[in-house]
Amino acid sequence: MNELIKADTGYMMNTVNPDLLARFIAFLDTSPKTIATYSRALKQFFKYLADNGITAPARADILTYREQLKASGHRPATVQSYIIAVRQFFKWAASEGICPDVAQNIKGAPVDREHKKDYLTSRQIKTVFAGIDGGTLTGARDYAILAVMTTGGLRTIEVIRADIDDLRALGDDTVLYVQGKGHAEKGAYIMIAPPTEKAIREYLKLRGRASGSDPLFASVSNNSAGGRMTTRSISRIVKDRLITAGLDSTRLTAHSLRHTCAIINMANGGTQEETQQLLRHTNPATTQIYTRIMDRARNKSEARVAKAIFG
Repeated sequence: MNELIKADTGYMMNTVNPDLLARFIAFLDTSPKTIATYSRALKQFFKYLADNGITAPARADILTYREQLKASGHRPATVQSYIIAVRQFFKWAASEGICPDVAQNIKGAPVDREHKKDYLTSRQIKTVFAGIDGGTLTGARDYAILAVMTTGGLRTIEVIRADIDDLRALGDDTVLYVQGKGHAEKGAYIMIAPPTEKAIREYLKLRGRASGSDPLFASVSNNSAGGRMTTRSISRIVKDRLITAGLDSTRLTAHSLRHTCAIINMANGGTQEETQQLLRHTNPATTQIYTRIMDRARNKSEARVAKAIFG
């Protein structure tokens, strides 16, 4: 990693300093996932500078870098995250007196906020559940996982973080405390509907003796039986169950169950505010995506036009 340093004629990138990125990341004081993203993005940026012999980056260089990212086939969301990392880096570097903030206000790439994944209809999700053999340990676990993801809108990371002790009573209801994306603690909870609780209890009964600190959903593989699962394994379980039900599409993934939860809730009378609380969205604009989907689904304009023309 090269460090930008002051010189009489401005600043140059000519001093090798492997600690520069570490200093920047330490300043951010952020999550491991964000650290990994920023590290990857900045290494890519500095490689671009080195490949092009740029020793004193200017605003035009960053704009060119952005266009190069677009031209190389990176998704808009990736371009956006890379440019955000570069912006943050130069903002920090300017505050440290290392160089001017030449990336200020540079935009990334327009990102389509609509969902890239499909959701399932209530009929389709019923077919998925019907195809799972709940009499086996694996089947009972998978059924319970899909049930809690579909009725509670859980993300894969929330599924693997859940412990047995996180399943608690609240008044007359059973709830599951979850550690959501970007949260350090399990401060939020979802209501566990009776059919979902039944599925979880039946799975835990088949699983046998376990302590409260053990993962709520455990691996059954020979190498890690009883251990905590990974987000990849949860995604694979959901995908396999969807394919078994005849729902083999690249647009149907584990995250589709979260979308399914929101859509079915709103289709059956749930309000936008209730859906926001259900999915634990901090920004109501995120939940508005589902409102737009439902508004469009209820719009029967095409049928009215067709009836006027064809009778």
